[in-house]
Amino acid sequence: MHFRSILFTSSPDGTGTRAEQQPDSFVDLRLDQIVDAALAGREEYDLRPFFHAPLGEVDEIAYRHGVLHDLEEPALRLLIETFAKEMRDVRAQIAQSRKLYYEYPRAIWFLDAAGLYCRAVMNLGDGLRAHRPSSEGLRGLSEYLESYVASDAFASLVRETRSVQDGLSEVRYRLHVETSRVTVTKEDEEVTDYSDEITATFEKFRQGAARDYRVAFPSHPEMNHLEASILDAVRKLFPEVFAALRSYVERRRDFVDAVISRFDQEVQFYLGYLALIDPLRAAGLPFCFPAVSRASKAVHARETFDLALAHKLNPLGKSPVRNDFRMEGNERALVVTGPNQGGKTTFARAFGQLHHLARLGLPVPGEAARLFLCDQLFTHFEREEQLADLQGRLQDELVRFHEILDLATADSIIVMNESFASTTLEDALFIGRQVLSQILERDILCVYVTFLDELSTLSEATVSMVSEVETSDPTTRTYKISRRPANGLAYALAIAEKHGLTYQALRRRVAR
Repeated sequence: MHFRSILFTSSPDGTGTRAEQQPDSFVDLRLDQIVDAALAGREEYDLRPFFHAPLGEVDEIAYRHGVLHDLEEPALRLLIETFAKEMRDVRAQIAQSRKLYYEYPRAIWFLDAAGLYCRAVMNLGDGLRAHRPSSEGLRGLSEYLESYVASDAFASLVRETRSVQDGLSEVRYRLHVETSRVTVTKEDEEVTDYSDEITATFEKFRQGAARDYRVAFPSHPEMNHLEASILDAVRKLFPEVFAALRSYVERRRDFVDAVISRFDQEVQFYLGYLALIDPLRAAGLPFCFPAVSRASKAVHARETFDLALAHKLNPLGKSPVRNDFRMEGNERALVVTGPNQGGKTTFARAFGQLHHLARLGLPVPGEAARLFLCDQLFTHFEREEQLADLQGRLQDELVRFHEILDLATADSIIVMNESFASTTLEDALFIGRQVLSQILERDILCVYVTFLDELSTLSEATVSMVSEVETSDPTTRTYKISRRPANGLAYALAIAEKHGLTYQALRRRVAR
């Protein structure tokens, strides 16, 4: 029984890596919104650290891809979801047992939880054996369950659970209620039911519908003092049965297997993400399993999009614009220019999202993708000036970029958005050239969103991407980002918009 984790292959203890702290890039790339959506309703599983900790090996990513391919088969996914629901019920019953005041109600809730656990485990094992999953992860789980169910420990748990439950089910007692006195005795013989005979005798006296005097039995799990006194009297009548129940609880406090408990938690990582992208797929948006490489920096994606934006638009019946990108050979930087509000930042976010999701071993937005398995993902987005920092915005940007360069390696990725836009054109161009040159010298993959068209031709390693507008109306954005030379108008249009000198703005002013 070598299976330990459905998420990790290389961790010695099977628990893999977790990162409690959210990466600095998450807010800029809106990965925090993606994780929030994937974990909605699954907070109990503490999955956020798994989304913070990307994988570092291609075979670990392939391991997760295999599990996800299996989970895309509806019947197999339903089997796993059913098991997860049953395990939630097990935990709920254990939690409820701890809240009760009286000993034996606590014990019975605990016993029922153990019975449900045994059935859930056996059903999952039978189901996996019938479905014959192809992934290494679910095959390993199936083999583990087969060995676990056949083990003496589990067989003993099932046997003893059934024995105690059977003993309780055979308890029969009789109550004799007389004013304020209740007598509890064993039910030695079957009581004759005279209900039908009495009903037939008095049928001739019926006048309309009779009032219903029955009282609903309370559904609250806690007993009142009278019920507890009756149960205590029943316990004294059947001491062996209740002694067995008490002994069971004392010896079976940790009946849930650690590996199965870990699987129950970790599989929610997959189920949560699939639940996030299911409605997007139903709306026609494509997702794919990317090819991932640690060696090649030739990357591309077709028909990709910002997943956080797609999740926001889908309930409105809208879809994000999809774009392509590619870097080949010695190309290392996508320099994205074009008018403001043209989709450049969204494109940059999508690039960063793709690479983080790929490092998690998850399907990524797009029809096809080949991505680089980077060691770190950095972002440098424009920030609001913080008066408490006692430094200007430009200085803050330079300090932050210096910190990134100190940490980045040749295997890192940097996503920059409107960096150094707070200074003059001449200074911004000088700083931009120096910064981009540093990135290219270190052989770092980069997306650089800027209003400086000149940066797109800095070297053969830069690739010009331009935010398109309608040919007939340059003020109308298409949100498509194309690979083509910059037209030199990005900064002019930005200045015109800043000062209200665009065509549309001038028409509004003339019409007053």
